Amino acid sequence: MSQGSLALVLHAHLPFVRHPEHEDFLEEDWLYEAISETYLPLLLVFDELVEEGVPFRLTLSLTPTLVSMLRDELLMKRYARKLDRLCELGALEAHRTRDDATFGPIARFYQDHFEALRVAWHGRYGGDLVSAFRRLQDAGYLEIVTCCATHGFLPLMQDTPEAVRAQITVAASHYRQTFGRDPPGIWLAECGYFPGVERFLAAERIRYFFVDTHGLTDASPRPLYGPFAPIYTEAGVAAYARDPESSQQVWSAESGYPGDPLYREFYRDIGWDLDLNYIRPFIQPTGDRKNTGFKYYRITGKTPDKLPYSPQEAHARAAEHAADFLRNRERQVDFLAPRMNGRRPVIVAPYDAELFGHWWFEGPQFLGSLIRQVARDSRKLRLVTPSDDLRECPENQVATPPLSSWGSGGYASMWLDGSNDWIYRHLLQCARQMVALTREHPDASALKRRALNQAARELLLAQSSDWAFIMKTGTMVDYAVHRTREHILRFLRLSGQIRDGNIDEGWLSQLEARNNIFPEIDYRVYRPL
Repeated sequence: MSQGSLALVLHAHLPFVRHPEHEDFLEEDWLYEAISETYLPLLLVFDELVEEGVPFRLTLSLTPTLVSMLRDELLMKRYARKLDRLCELGALEAHRTRDDATFGPIARFYQDHFEALRVAWHGRYGGDLVSAFRRLQDAGYLEIVTCCATHGFLPLMQDTPEAVRAQITVAASHYRQTFGRDPPGIWLAECGYFPGVERFLAAERIRYFFVDTHGLTDASPRPLYGPFAPIYTEAGVAAYARDPESSQQVWSAESGYPGDPLYREFYRDIGWDLDLNYIRPFIQPTGDRKNTGFKYYRITGKTPDKLPYSPQEAHARAAEHAADFLRNRERQVDFLAPRMNGRRPVIVAPYDAELFGHWWFEGPQFLGSLIRQVARDSRKLRLVTPSDDLRECPENQVATPPLSSWGSGGYASMWLDGSNDWIYRHLLQCARQMVALTREHPDASALKRRALNQAARELLLAQSSDWAFIMKTGTMVDYAVHRTREHILRFLRLSGQIRDGNIDEGWLSQLEARNNIFPEIDYRVYRPL
C-alpha cells in the first residue's frame, strides 16, 4: 500500500480572443499555438496511456473562456487552416533540407509531427477536443475542474461581492452544460483567494479549490500538516496548497527541468531565422515575423551558439527527469508519512498546462513517462485527484486561509500596481452599475433582456485577469489596454441605452455575434445580495 499521494494539476487557460471582423488576427494565434503544442499533444499522451492499460488520475482545469473558444465553429475552422499551413511548411522544410545531414532529420521530424497532429485532429478527435477531455473524465482518468468565468482575479472584486458570485456562478453553470455534472473543484484564477469566497463556492456545490503554499501555512489556526493535507474552510469547502519542492523542480528558470541543455530552444524559430521571402507566407500578413513552431536548436546553454536539436536525446532526457521527479517525491513521502499521525500526505503539484508542450516542448513526454513510472515502479506513491483524497480522508482540520495568490510576491501586486491600477475604478463602477441595473429590471424581457445579458458578458470579459497581467509584464500591452477599454465602453453604452429605453438593436446584434461567450447567461446572476 502506498504511503503518500501525488496530485498532478494542470491549469489550462487562455483569455477569450475572437475577432471575426479580421481574417487573420495575431492574438488568436495564442489559441492555435496552444492546441498544436499543448492540448493535442497532451490528449495523445493520455490516450496512449489508456490504450496501454496504464492507470492514472490527473486533475485538469479547463477555463470557461478556453472551452468556449475550443467549441467555437469560426475559431476551429481557422485552426484547421493553420494546421494545414503547418503541414505545408513541414513539406517545404523537408524538401529545403533534404541534402542537409544535420537539419534534414529535424525537418522530417517536424513534418511527421504536424502530419500526425492533423490526422488526430480530423480523425481521432473530429475537431472537438472538449469532448475528448470529457471522455477521459467519464472513463475515470481525468478530473476536470472549472475556473472563474473569465479568469477574474477575485481578491480585487471584494467590494462588489455580486461580481465575485457572478464569476463563480456563470462558471459552474457553464461547466454543468459542458460536462453534465457539478464541478468537483475550481481553480480560482491566479490561485486568488480571500476569506469569504468559499461561501459562493459552497452554494455551487464545489468541494475544493487551490491556494499557493503560504495560503495554507499562514492559515488561522495554523494547519497541523502544513501544505501536505487540505483544510476545510468554515463553509465546508476544502483548500489544497501547492507543494513548493515539486514546483521548483519544474518551474524554476535556473534549476528546473525545462532549462536542460538538451531540450528544445523556444526562442530560436525559423520564422525569425530564414529568408523573409521564403518564410513570408507563414508569418503575419503584414510581413512581420513571428514564431512558426519549427525550432531546430537545443537550449545548449547561455550562449548564442546553439547546437542542433535532437528529439531522440531530448525525449530520453525527459524520461530521466521523470524518474528524478518521482524519486524526489518518494523521498518527501518517506519524510512526511511518519509525521502525519496516519494521515496519508498529499503532494499537490500544480502547473500551467501550457508549460507542457508550448514552453517545454518535451513536457507531455515527461508527464507520460512520469505516469508510467508511478504505475509500474512506485510502491510509495500513487496518483490521486483531490476528490480521491477527500473520499479517503474526509476528516480534516478547519481553518481560514489569508488573502493570497500564486503570483509574484504572493498577494495582488501582479494585478494591482502602477502599470494597471487605472482599470479598477472603472471595473468597480461598472460592477456596481450592473447590480443596480439588475435591481431596476428584475424581470426584463425581449430586447431589454438581451441588452442586459450582453452588458453582463462585456463586464465579465473586462474583468479578465489576463489584461492586468499583460500590462504588468509589458508583453502585448496595447492589446490588453484596448480590450479593457473596449469592454468597459461597450458596457457603459449598453447601460445608458437600457436606462434611456433606447436600445440600438443593430449594434447589440453585432456585439452578440462578436462576443458570443456564455450564450445561456442570465443577467440576474448580478442580483443584489
